[in-house]
Amino acid sequence: MADPVSTANPRRRAVVLGVHLPGVTEEEFGSSLAELGRLGKTLGLQVIGRVTQRRPRLAPGVVVGEGKLVELAAWTGGSGKVHVGPPKKRQADEAADAEEAERAEESAPPPAAGDAPSAGVPEEKAAVVLVDHDLSPSQARNLERATGVEVIDRTGLILAIFQRHARSREARAQVEIARLRYMAPRLRETGVGKDRQGGGVGGRGGAGESAHQLDRRKVRDRIAELRRELLAIERESSTRRRRRAEMSKVALVGYTNAGKSSWMRALTGSEVLVQDKLFATLDTTVRALHPESTPRILVSDTVGFIKKLPHDLVASFRSTLDEARECDLLVHLVDAADAAFPSQIAVTREVLDSIDANESPRLLVLNKADKLEQEARERLASEWPEALLLSVRDPADVARMRGALLAHFERGFEEAEMLVPYALARVVAEAHASVSVLEETHGPEGTLLRVRAAPSAIASLRASLARHSAGDRP
Repeated sequence: MADPVSTANPRRRAVVLGVHLPGVTEEEFGSSLAELGRLGKTLGLQVIGRVTQRRPRLAPGVVVGEGKLVELAAWTGGSGKVHVGPPKKRQADEAADAEEAERAEESAPPPAAGDAPSAGVPEEKAAVVLVDHDLSPSQARNLERATGVEVIDRTGLILAIFQRHARSREARAQVEIARLRYMAPRLRETGVGKDRQGGGVGGRGGAGESAHQLDRRKVRDRIAELRRELLAIERESSTRRRRRAEMSKVALVGYTNAGKSSWMRALTGSEVLVQDKLFATLDTTVRALHPESTPRILVSDTVGFIKKLPHDLVASFRSTLDEARECDLLVHLVDAADAAFPSQIAVTREVLDSIDANESPRLLVLNKADKLEQEARERLASEWPEALLLSVRDPADVARMRGALLAHFERGFEEAEMLVPYALARVVAEAHASVSVLEETHGPEGTLLRVRAAPSAIASLRASLARHSAGDRP
């Protein structure tokens, strides 16, 4: 199977293949195929068509039935034929699949437009087949034989995008681990009789390793090396997070392309990358809320989630997602203009639960309200009363979001007074940096501060005052 990264050529055309399985609605199926097309576009491919089939399950050898395989091959110029297993077993599998598919068609609602035989297949053929499912190595090979072109399943496509967009050393290592784990079972033996490395002294001690065994060992060694590298990076990241432990922290989370980076830029004034592409941001960015509040609030932008996000990617990015797990408030951003956003909310919640980021309070924000008609806005406001319906393009909505963040952290604030001797002026400076100073008056014995902050911040400031007072005693 070809390396999916080779699809970077922007002129390559692709055709999408999807199987409509039982329990999946028409809307969900259409949304998933459209998302796969956007993933292909993000990688630089031009999607020129779709081939779909309603089936009770994926065909074990080639995903779809014989007729649809021929139709798919028409888009690529392939033969549409593949030999899978012994003839008798193959015929039995095909007969069973055909019978199940026929029953599914009879009991199913009218087919979607994509299920009908495709007309007007272009003269310029597709060079890539994008499959909206995870394929076994044998399924991918068989589809490649039948179509004569490169076949990329959903996981392979997501990994290729991650590999292209990774910028930091940490993100590159995380993506490479996931990609190597994906490629390992797809390594094939090549050649016969010359594929063994000599064993024993002088190469006469045994049969040695076959070429694919050697490749697998190299993959395992490389993964171990990358994990050691990640451990060192994680130690540095943990140190940085410990320094920020007493600061108020907000993490922007959500489905890919929900608008997290746009909100990051609006709330912090930082020049983070904003693109209308899936997975444009892979590296976690942390910036202070701007204009700065007292106490300071840190905002982090995290990697987006997606349906069927590969488990190896979730595992690899676990350290990056620590910002979401250790924050004081999760701001869950949703593209309200996408008809499939309720399922995207469920996906994000599942991923957050999988990384144990389910303890922090959450604020649901229905984003991109500017793309909605007034009737749709009113309906969403009624259906999701606990959510904020906002647009990052509206300065008033940005102010509402900022106000919501400040209100969350000020909810448990209390007021207190403390007298700071003139000799300990540094404590006054510390107070201005760590809490909100409501009033500052100067008397004969020192500076009287009236402050408002969280009880823990006030206690910390009193402890600092006591510590400095003790240190200044003779």
